[in-house]
Amino acid sequence: MSAVNDNKPRRRYSSATRSEGAQRTRQAIVATASAMFAEHGYASTSLADIAAAAGVARPTVFAAFGSKGALLRQVLDEALAGDDAPVPVAERPWFRPVWDAATPAAVLDAYAGVCLVIARRAAPLFEAVRRAADDAPEAAELWQTLLDNRRAGARMVVAHARSLGPLAPGLDEQIAVDVLWVYNDPGLFAALVSQRGWTEDAFRAWLAVTMRAALLPDRGLADRPAAG
Repeated sequence: MSAVNDNKPRRRYSSATRSEGAQRTRQAIVATASAMFAEHGYASTSLADIAAAAGVARPTVFAAFGSKGALLRQVLDEALAGDDAPVPVAERPWFRPVWDAATPAAVLDAYAGVCLVIARRAAPLFEAVRRAADDAPEAAELWQTLLDNRRAGARMVVAHARSLGPLAPGLDEQIAVDVLWVYNDPGLFAALVSQRGWTEDAFRAWLAVTMRAALLPDRGLADRPAAG
């Protein structure tokens, strides 16, 4: 009887090829889940539904993400960032104009653009998580994380704007953070662009002017950004 290990050379499969295949599968699952969560809601979408629509087996989805809640979190992460690279939102190239701005008004103008970029990708998913939060503990936890992260982003932008010039007289910095937290809500994009038919340029210009009016001295309203 021959030994199991006969010391003959074995053909090595390319780990890079396997890795690329697994990555493509993950991307297909995330894209499918994103569309289904947004269209049908979190509670009405099962891992089996996602697997069937993505053309993979349910165990493949489970092996890749572990649970529907973990998949939802990954979907949100990629919608916020734009891809699955481990790079924080504040370090993304499309966030760079906020850091490059030379005045508080310019910071808010640039941040309006950031809010547009994020809302364009993530607004339907934010709404899906908000609706699911009442009944699904994992969605409630994710919703609170989204609220906290939006406030952290607002705090970061307010601090940067304040480092370049004064806020409106008498405006407490924490109140400024709260106000900006309200305005960075993707729900505003969903209401005005998706529901009321505003153009994205009109939304961005309105958001910039509104944030300036709320946070800066009167001179912050000068040179209003044009739509388009």
